[in-house]
Amino acid sequence: MANSWWEIKVLCDPMLEDDVFWRVETFGCRGTASQIKNNSCLISAYLPEEKAHLLDLAALSLLLRQDALCLEVPIPAVAWDLIDEQDWSHSWKKYWEPTPIGDRFLVYPAWLTLPEHCDRLLLRLDPGIAFGTGTHATTQLCLESLEMRLGGEPTQAVIADIGCGSGILSIGAILLGASKVYAVDTDSLATRATKENSELNQISPEQIIIQDGSVEQVIEVADQPVDGIVCNILAEVIIDLIPQFDAIAKKNTWAVLSGILMDQAKPIADTLEQHGWVVATLWRRQEWCCFNIRRA
Repeated sequence: MANSWWEIKVLCDPMLEDDVFWRVETFGCRGTASQIKNNSCLISAYLPEEKAHLLDLAALSLLLRQDALCLEVPIPAVAWDLIDEQDWSHSWKKYWEPTPIGDRFLVYPAWLTLPEHCDRLLLRLDPGIAFGTGTHATTQLCLESLEMRLGGEPTQAVIADIGCGSGILSIGAILLGASKVYAVDTDSLATRATKENSELNQISPEQIIIQDGSVEQVIEVADQPVDGIVCNILAEVIIDLIPQFDAIAKKNTWAVLSGILMDQAKPIADTLEQHGWVVATLWRRQEWCCFNIRRA
């Protein structure tokens, strides 16, 4: 089947939801959706066929079983099937509803009719196969942190979004008043999604500069250090990136880091301290945390 995707479905106890999200994200899934059904949580995750074999899927199922045993919750039911790309795009969208986040945002699926009246900042989104719909705790923590940092009034703040995914944080920063965002991602599908979502929100290419790559691309295109950095990716990647932040930061630069499980917080904090960053606040939601940091 051309352009096939694995659709992985996990029916689990709600206590296991965060662990399942972490497992499928680490496994490489590029889209997730969840819903509550009869006091259980049904999570759907999607992965290109060539990225996993049947033995890999069986190993994922075993890891989820072991996690449930450790947490002393019922064993989840795990199933998978191959679907084509068109079915994939339709399948997960039916579960996604408008999502209020923080005090200001309403993340709104692009395929729904716009509300006549809304007292929130409307962030329209079609993530395609990129990470970032606003339903995950890490994305919500980042948007709430941006609310705190930017305040909602127009500023001259310039932001670097490292690992931009669907572009949700870049767009959120512009809606909150940032003047420019450098959005980079090593996945070309993510930068394409960021471009499409920027256009969907009527944001000009001059406001969100989109590049394939990582910190080195920000160094290349930015004419001066940035005021803020947002980074919502895996903890292991963040640890590798922290030493590179010096090249795009100035003495009063702040940063928001998430995608980090609570038991991964200490190595992140230690690495930040080694490179001259101070943890201003550490926010937690379920098993996830978000670092709000500044230069020492």
